[in-house]
Amino acid sequence: MRTAAEYRASLRDGRVVYFHGERVPDVTVHPVLRVAVDHAALDYEMAEDPRYRALAVVPRPGGGEMSRYFALPRGADDLVRRMELIETATRLGRTIVPLIKEIGTDALLALHLVAHEMDERMGTRYLERVRAFHAHCRDGDLAMAVAQTDVKGDRGAGPSEQAHPDYYVRIVEERPDGIVVRGAKVHTSVSMNANELIVLPTRALGERDRAYAVAFAVPVATPGVSLVVSPYGGHPTSALEHPLSSRHRMMESLTVFDDVFVPRERVFLQGEWEYAGALARTFVEYHRFTAVSYKLPLVDLLAGCGQLVAEYNGIAGAAHVRDKITWLAAYAQTLRALVRMAAHDCRCDRLDLAVPDVATVNIAKLYFASQFHQAVAYVQELAGGLLVTAPGEADWESPATRPFLERYLGGKGVTAEARLRLLHLISDVTTSALGGYHAVLAIHAEGSIEAEKLTIYRTAPLARYATLAKEMAGISD
Repeated sequence: MRTAAEYRASLRDGRVVYFHGERVPDVTVHPVLRVAVDHAALDYEMAEDPRYRALAVVPRPGGGEMSRYFALPRGADDLVRRMELIETATRLGRTIVPLIKEIGTDALLALHLVAHEMDERMGTRYLERVRAFHAHCRDGDLAMAVAQTDVKGDRGAGPSEQAHPDYYVRIVEERPDGIVVRGAKVHTSVSMNANELIVLPTRALGERDRAYAVAFAVPVATPGVSLVVSPYGGHPTSALEHPLSSRHRMMESLTVFDDVFVPRERVFLQGEWEYAGALARTFVEYHRFTAVSYKLPLVDLLAGCGQLVAEYNGIAGAAHVRDKITWLAAYAQTLRALVRMAAHDCRCDRLDLAVPDVATVNIAKLYFASQFHQAVAYVQELAGGLLVTAPGEADWESPATRPFLERYLGGKGVTAEARLRLLHLISDVTTSALGGYHAVLAIHAEGSIEAEKLTIYRTAPLARYATLAKEMAGISD
């Protein structure tokens, strides 16, 4: 297994990364991008830390050790431990998940299942390629990103119906030794600080979209791959004003494939359009489980902030305040219960791999997303307007203004410093660029709210419900 230092060194490979319109020669020393690198290194630091080693590290098949993320889950217990690892890493990341092993192994698990099905039904030999690539990532302890969401162009049209043929990634040339691909993906998390880039279809496809039915993996430094990293979030540096986002962040990119050659052994879907949708959905079955696992520290924090700021403001005894805090606690506890239930109700069918219960995962994700903005509103209501008007770090450090702050900004039984720190924490997680990031992710990350509703409807036992209603009403067919 690699150390955090070895992980950082692996990113100095000549990759093509642009930030604010300029090429970045070394992402590990860039003043903004290095914050994301250091944050992602948490996944490696946990493996070296005695407090987390038993959670983060497991025996490797054939001897040695490996990251738990690369372990193939065989039952509910494995999924629960994976959930606990993701939650712990996100808590250490102050509500931001490292994601450099989480999302990649979600994709690898999905590829195992879909490749197995394709091999059985179509006579392909994709599973051996998937297994070889999984071993490559596992034994190298590699960081992985997943590029799934195409830029799409006209969302009312399919890939082959677009005015621009490259709005979806497609195969432009097939060779005996591999393929050449062109196009772009968007929202690619952790791409600029990953080693491998796994590319998956974003949707179900028709026969005319055969060229767009492609899945593969390439090193991030592969010729023709360019990353245009989003500047969203700015560059907060004050640990007082931005206790979370000044030290932890995740970067996303527009990921461009400009006639990129992919060796045949790294191709996992090549024109089998019938399986594009299955691969996209199977990845989501795992990735939404990862998503609701890494939301747990965030909802716990919102409940904790609500309780603590009510105490500091001297309003904890008010009936409407208790009602809001009760709601926040129920929100956090319900989400946690749903995540665990999704693991315990898993299914093990193909390849003896455990898949979290699809309906429960989507119910959990929908519950989180549809209630998140209400949770934020309650915490902001309990905190008050100082979230956006409170003095900052420079005022606290200034001999001219600090006496004013110490005298006037105290709370019930608490110093001005403690109250100010809590207010800035709540501001960082709910009103800053980080707060906006969390708000948008709640709606769109890991699939939209409507996608979750569709999955819940598709998997619901509606016929059983209707049969029960007929039975109770005395209706016979």
